[in-house]
Amino acid sequence: MLSSGLPYGAVPKLERPGPLRERVYEALLELITTRALRPGAHLVESELAGHLGVSRQPVREALQRLNTDGWVDLRPAQGAFVHEPTEEEADQLLTVRTLLEAEAARLAAAHTGSPGIAALEELCVTGERAVRDDDVDGAVAANAAFHAKVMELAGNAVLAELAEQVGRRVRWYYTPVARQRGAQSWIEHRELIAAIADRDEARATAVMRAHTEHTRRTYHERARENGHDQRHG
Repeated sequence: MLSSGLPYGAVPKLERPGPLRERVYEALLELITTRALRPGAHLVESELAGHLGVSRQPVREALQRLNTDGWVDLRPAQGAFVHEPTEEEADQLLTVRTLLEAEAARLAAAHTGSPGIAALEELCVTGERAVRDDDVDGAVAANAAFHAKVMELAGNAVLAELAEQVGRRVRWYYTPVARQRGAQSWIEHRELIAAIADRDEARATAVMRAHTEHTRRTYHERARENGHDQRHG
């Protein structure tokens, strides 16, 4: 068991050859965004290197890049730790997400035909099944895929690029509330599909805005509850 709490075998060792530095970065980022490595976890270079089957050098380089990108905090004389997001950081990110995704929903309603609707419905079925099975990782992945599909159907490359920049952080914030959002999240997705299918741009915008706001509020409610528990536990 790593000091971070990550069990050996959770991630396959990286294959060579290839841009090893990039692949180590992506592997660690995936562990962080899925919260296999939780906020505040101590990241020990030697342990991560052994876990990934690489030397310490690409791990050190990846941690430095993750620090630059805001995923990891490097503390003098202490080492590397997974960043612990503040409520303000989460609020800013999720507010921007609402703006981007509401516009994507409007554009999707204007442009989407039957194949696009069918694709959204299929993703919805996948997400609903994950919720029924209490498969949090599956629900998070399906949720990300659903929102990515709406963004694709919007057909705006610049909007999609901006959404991609915040997408991983959205997943990071969504993971701890996925179980709380549960079936309700997918009911809202069904409402969005109906609005897009009806080509109702105003309703699609409103449904998506309300949907993303529900997630933002749930995140803050959970953060406050956790803070209360820690103070009074």
